[in-house]
Amino acid sequence: MCTLAVDLRINNHTSMEKHNFVTIANLSKEQLLYLIEMAQEFEQHPNRELLKGKVVATLFFEPSTRTRLSFETAANRLGARVIGFSDAKVSSVTKGETLKDTILMVSNYADVIVMRHYIEGAAQYASEVAPVPIINAGDGAHMHPSQCLLDLYSIYKTQGTLENLNIYLVGDLKYGRTVHSLLMAMRFFNPTFHFIAPKELAMPQEYKLYCKEHNIKFQEHTAFNEKVIADADILYMTRVQKERFSDLMEYERVKNVYILKNEMLSNVKPNMKILHPLPRVNEIAYDVDNNPHAYYIQQARNGLYARESIFSYCLGLTIDDIKNDKTIIEE
Repeated sequence: MCTLAVDLRINNHTSMEKHNFVTIANLSKEQLLYLIEMAQEFEQHPNRELLKGKVVATLFFEPSTRTRLSFETAANRLGARVIGFSDAKVSSVTKGETLKDTILMVSNYADVIVMRHYIEGAAQYASEVAPVPIINAGDGAHMHPSQCLLDLYSIYKTQGTLENLNIYLVGDLKYGRTVHSLLMAMRFFNPTFHFIAPKELAMPQEYKLYCKEHNIKFQEHTAFNEKVIADADILYMTRVQKERFSDLMEYERVKNVYILKNEMLSNVKPNMKILHPLPRVNEIAYDVDNNPHAYYIQQARNGLYARESIFSYCLGLTIDDIKNDKTIIEE
């Protein structure tokens, strides 16, 4: 156990105050490190009954595999019960029920709501009307804060630090909500970002302005080859998201522009790790999977511990509650 978050028992962590988890942008450096410390505790002992008697609702208005299953697994491993839906077609949305009414109704039954929605800002709106905490599991091309936390945890685990890293973001930087969240979270840690994308999928101007406002160093590239990635500490690959394109011809033009192949990794730094929020399509060749630099499968597993920490944070549990927990179930 590292001493990542020494003396971080700041006021809003020492009470049983509940929190929303809607955006990574409003979390402080101390809060991020605190959540990472919680995740480390859960990795040591993931099976507990800390949330026994609690009900978690998962409302997925947009398809998901890893995010939904890891949230539901996290809830189950902490002793909570799970209700909800994985397809909006089976909900009263098909009858015309508004998001507000859906949230208010589900709040009657659940202690916390995990929501993925296709409209940007939907989670923020839900948090303003719900009497229970809202966890954003992705809203359109906007934010994916729980993925961001597991990314931070994965980066810390593999690099031993979050400070002064060269992070290369590759592929769909326009619609990729995971890279937008990561950019914001890393502002405290003096990163240097490299944006590698075709012009159609370049990092949006608003995020480049964000970098400038927060003194985040970045460079932009259109080439993707062995030489360009030689100095990377983290190589963060992304899928070109067909579902975000209104023009399928544009999608066809860019879908296979950047493919990471095993031979491109011969001169990378020893500590370099390849991350990917998954699902993968063609952007990482399958022969990369056995390369020691590949980390995306382990990264997905880290999602369990990160999301256990998010549930704890949202429901008012502290790091001391977790460390002193007597409900650990040994495997």
